Amino acid sequence: MHDNQPRTSTPDALPEVITRYLKAHRAHDTATAITAFTSEATVIDDGNTYEGTEAIGEWLDRSATEFNYTIHLTGAQRTDPTRYIATHHLEGNFPGGAIDLRYQFTLRDGLIERLVIAP
Repeated sequence: MHDNQPRTSTPDALPEVITRYLKAHRAHDTATAITAFTSEATVIDDGNTYEGTEAIGEWLDRSATEFNYTIHLTGAQRTDPTRYIATHHLEGNFPGGAIDLRYQFTLRDGLIERLVIAP
């Protein structure tokens, strides 16, 4: 298999920086979660774009308090050497009550440069 071919992985095969971010995000630990991002990182979630660690920190704080929900990692895939997808199932008191989301990570220099969260 060529290195540029998508590979399905077990969730424990995700890079440490991604698992650190996901664990901190689930624990509502913004201080730890933000250390996973480059200083000029971009997050796109729910149609909104957050650029830089200050904006990403505000987004993390807001998302931690806006709704109550459970989140379970259901799958992982490496799409190329710097891109990974972590699929999550969320259930909670947000509109619709349940959703599967794809967290699409792009890494640079061992940190998250871009995160796109979409169904």
